[in-house]
Amino acid sequence: MTKSSNTKGNFINSFLAIIEKVGNALPHPATLFVLFALGVVIISGITSLFDLEVVHPGTGEIIKPVSLMSIEGLHRIITSMVTNFTNFAPLGTVLVAMLGIGIAEGSGLIGTSLRLLVIKAPKKLLTFAIVFTGVLSNTASEVGYVLLVPLAAVIFLAVGRHPLAGLAAAFAGVSGGYSANLLLGTIDPLLAGLSEEAARIIDPMYIVNPAANYYFMFVSTFVIAISGTWVTEKIIVPRLGEYKGKAEAEEIKGLTADEKKGLIYALVAGVIFAAILALGTVPSNGFLRDPQ
Repeated sequence: MTKSSNTKGNFINSFLAIIEKVGNALPHPATLFVLFALGVVIISGITSLFDLEVVHPGTGEIIKPVSLMSIEGLHRIITSMVTNFTNFAPLGTVLVAMLGIGIAEGSGLIGTSLRLLVIKAPKKLLTFAIVFTGVLSNTASEVGYVLLVPLAAVIFLAVGRHPLAGLAAAFAGVSGGYSANLLLGTIDPLLAGLSEEAARIIDPMYIVNPAANYYFMFVSTFVIAISGTWVTEKIIVPRLGEYKGKAEAEEIKGLTADEKKGLIYALVAGVIFAAILALGTVPSNGFLRDPQ
């Protein structure tokens, strides 16, 4: 190994060490939300002391800051707490989507599908398969963290590789690929609702389709999977070195007969449902089309 490559490796290791240190210093996400909420209250109180105002771009109404650090502000927070939640635009869509995702996850469909993708992957494509599956796992929200991350470590150990490398690859796919997917997930109607609320400041009738980002999501899935694979193989694996732990490799069990049968039934049901949707929406006189 040349001197320049050693210098480059040391730079990457130092950079990753800084990122790790800063990341570990961040508070818990729940604490961050509390701090942000307190920040809004404090900023509202400070801005209300000045003669600030803006013009609403849609209605022309003059808007001035309202202090939440006063008694009236406290009353506003308490009385508006429930309506702020129930009037949240994507709430209904997200709740309905979560019901479907909950059934798919509770029945084992999502977990079995993720296991099948990883277990059946060729050894040369194992890292790519894990990162790719991690990206797809966000269809079911955070199930990838619970199922795929530990499974990837076990699989890497079983094939004689460092288990932390598998864990890192899965975590990169689940976290780095969150919201990229080949399918729409629970995050898409949420983002569409947020975008729609923002757009309606200008145009009250504006509608944002949950599939608005689909082309970007589709391409990003493969970009992230390839990038995550390269980083894992070229940076993470060399940095971890050879595994010298005492953990013993576990036997990776394939799908049971019931799981295979369940996947076949789910696939058939999915095809039939997709055909019904196509018949109802594709023809100009489809029964699911709006007559208007």
